Amino acid sequence: MHPFPHRYRVSAQGCSTGRVTLRHDGVAALESSPPVEFGGPGDAWSPEGLLVGAVADCFVLTFRAVARAAKLDWSDLDVRVEGTLERAEGVTAFSAFELHATLTVDPGVDEAVALGALERAERGCLISNSLKAPVHLRAELAVAA
Repeated sequence: MHPFPHRYRVSAQGCSTGRVTLRHDGVAALESSPPVEFGGPGDAWSPEGLLVGAVADCFVLTFRAVARAAKLDWSDLDVRVEGTLERAEGVTAFSAFELHATLTVDPGVDEAVALGALERAERGCLISNSLKAPVHLRAELAVAA
C-alpha cells in the first residue's frame, strides 16, 4: 500500500443537456445522467447510484482483506445496498444505507468467525466511514453445498 495521504482525481465534462462523462486516470470513461427520480432517462449510472455502488463495492473489497487476515475460507459474497434519499430542512441528502450481505462459506466454517468478519468489514469500509448517513449491516450466512 502507498503511504497516506492518497489523492483521487476525477474529471467530469458535460453540456447543457445529455450525459456527463467521468474520467479517472487509467480506467475507461464512465457516463452518467440523472436518475429517473430526478427526471433522467434511467439508462446510465447516476451520482446517486454511484454513491450507493461505492458503499457496496467498498464493503466487498474490505471484506476480502478482513477474510484474508482472518484466514477465513469463503466462496461468494452477495451484497445489495439500498440508499434512502430524503429532503429535510431544505436539504436533500442520504439518510441511511441498508447493506444486505449474504456470505457463502464452506461446511464446517465457524459461523461466529464469519459473521465477525462481515461486521469488521462494515466498520472498516472507508467509504461508509466517510458518509454522514449511517450504514446498517444485515448479514446472512449460506453454507456451500
